[in-house]
Amino acid sequence: MPDQLTDSVPEPRAERDHVPDSGRMSRWSLTMAWWAMFSAMFWLYIAIASAGAVGVPATLVGMAASVVTFGVVNLALSRYAIHTGLSVELLSRRMFGAVGSLLAPALFAATALYYGVFEGSIVAVALQEYFGGDIRLWYLLCTVYMIPVVIGGVAAWLDKLNGILLPFYLAGMVAVVVAATVQQGYPTGWLTATVASGPLPGWLTAYLVYMGVWVLMMYTIDYARLGRSADAGFHGTVTFGWVFYAVTFGFNGLIGLYLLGARDIAGTESGVVEAVVGSLGFAGVLLIIVSQTRINSANFHLASTNLQVFARRALGLDIPRAVWVVVTAVLAYLLMLTDVLGYLLQALAWQGVLITAWVAIALVYVLRDRCHLMPGTASGGVPAWLISSAAGIALTVQKVSATWAQLAPVVTVALAAGSYALLTPRAGVTDRRTAEPESSPDEAQPV
Repeated sequence: MPDQLTDSVPEPRAERDHVPDSGRMSRWSLTMAWWAMFSAMFWLYIAIASAGAVGVPATLVGMAASVVTFGVVNLALSRYAIHTGLSVELLSRRMFGAVGSLLAPALFAATALYYGVFEGSIVAVALQEYFGGDIRLWYLLCTVYMIPVVIGGVAAWLDKLNGILLPFYLAGMVAVVVAATVQQGYPTGWLTATVASGPLPGWLTAYLVYMGVWVLMMYTIDYARLGRSADAGFHGTVTFGWVFYAVTFGFNGLIGLYLLGARDIAGTESGVVEAVVGSLGFAGVLLIIVSQTRINSANFHLASTNLQVFARRALGLDIPRAVWVVVTAVLAYLLMLTDVLGYLLQALAWQGVLITAWVAIALVYVLRDRCHLMPGTASGGVPAWLISSAAGIALTVQKVSATWAQLAPVVTVALAAGSYALLTPRAGVTDRRTAEPESSPDEAQPV
């Protein structure tokens, strides 16, 4: 077998059900495919938004704590996905049963689609900022050109594309810092800027901000399942682990904080676009196109894949993934034409609660599996997910206590993990392969 899957088969099995050893990607190919996540302008924005709320020093502490958390959790999840070859949907079937698992791919697809809308909008805003014109036409361009980019799948050529574009992104971000310094001067005190404290310690508030992107842990599973068992250690540490998050949060976050001090940009993604284009001109537009193409290759791929899975499981529709790529592009364009920020941010907040609950339950399940204490039934999964999610959403929307509203993600995680452990009886399993097959006959059907 070659080092990776090719696009010789329209729908590679490695992107559908359980991934056999023969369908795994090489270490470098999977690393480059995943590191598309590194170049999202969102990482600049999230650091800027956090600094605006709690100051730079507290943001840096919260960022460091997030790197540790993401590193530890994704080490466990990525190694499990590599060794089992299970996707988010197949793992959800084990945790929640067939009916409950339908929610996971639907939630995953919607979240990936929303992030695709946000990141695609950045490209459109950059193009309009530099060239002018109707933003609706730029939205159309930014969705249409993603179709051929992702239609071949993650194992066909996205690793090559992202490997080629990575050096351009790194050089471009360094150029943005240099240009901003030349134009605006060095921003003295940018690392020590503080703001008035809120009800919670600043570092904890920053940490909670980064909990809003725990969806990356679901992303991790669907990518890590393509890795080879021999590379599990490397992927758990470098590709999906603390090294990736130290660079992603740290490198991008520091650049965002520097631009905040140098150009006093607004805490919005459009502010980041204005800073990049204002510093580099047309080269800044190209940098944004490069960075957002990398990140949206992952968003569109995962949105289309999970839409395909949901349609097959829920509706019995056996439609090729290429069609779902087009559907994803159409949905993204239609969402861009609406008041996206008016309702999608609230939707993402609610989905964030559901996702953190899912991650907490998945972590308990994985740890039980490694200790050979598997659940005897999936009956406790759905109640645990619903209880924790309902509590998290209630805390998010209530107006009585701002402190408890901020702590909603932590409460959700604790409730999800605790209730799942209590509600799901354990049964010792000595041989996983004989106790439960990797995929049921239904799971083996083509997507």
